[in-house]
Amino acid sequence: MSCFITFEGIEGCGKTTQVEILSRFMKEQDIPSIFTREPGGCAIANKIRDILLDVENRKLAPLAELLLYAAARAQHVEEVIRPSISEGKIVICDRFTDATIAYQGYGRALDLDLIYTLNRLASGGLMPNLTILLDCPEEMGLRRALERIRLTQGAREERFEQESLRFHRAVREGYLHLATISPERFVVLDASKGISETASAVREVVLSRIGRG
Repeated sequence: MSCFITFEGIEGCGKTTQVEILSRFMKEQDIPSIFTREPGGCAIANKIRDILLDVENRKLAPLAELLLYAAARAQHVEEVIRPSISEGKIVICDRFTDATIAYQGYGRALDLDLIYTLNRLASGGLMPNLTILLDCPEEMGLRRALERIRLTQGAREERFEQESLRFHRAVREGYLHLATISPERFVVLDASKGISETASAVREVVLSRIGRG
């Protein structure tokens, strides 16, 4: 019954909200599942997350950024994702290797071959069974993300939100390209709609994929 499902999308697309809604639904339905995120997902990777998303680290070099993502992923896969899959759970992750391709490859313009190699090494070749791409115009996503940050108390993870609109446009284009070359894995949903409508679409896709639809 195990299945590895990832959520992807630009800043402000509503990924985290949809993951939280799906988490509650899965618990209500008594479906064995675990919800995690990247960067992070375990103690060591969470420390790397603090470095990656802290707006004070604006001078972080793109290559250093890429390698930190790979390090966090290797720990996360080893400590959380693979053991959960082995236990027969449905693993749902907020971002995974596609995010690195979209952000560091298309956004930062780093070498895609290098990124694919690092992704393969860090994940041990693990690929999602299903990737839900929540897509919305980059202007809308960035506006939502900045409003969320404005209302956030405590640590503000906003280093990527401070990037230019051009950067976010490149990231979105990268995601959409990935969806076109892996249609068997990707499902693209319109994230410009309301939260409830999007949540219903997400549930339908997930239940269908795990054989509960």
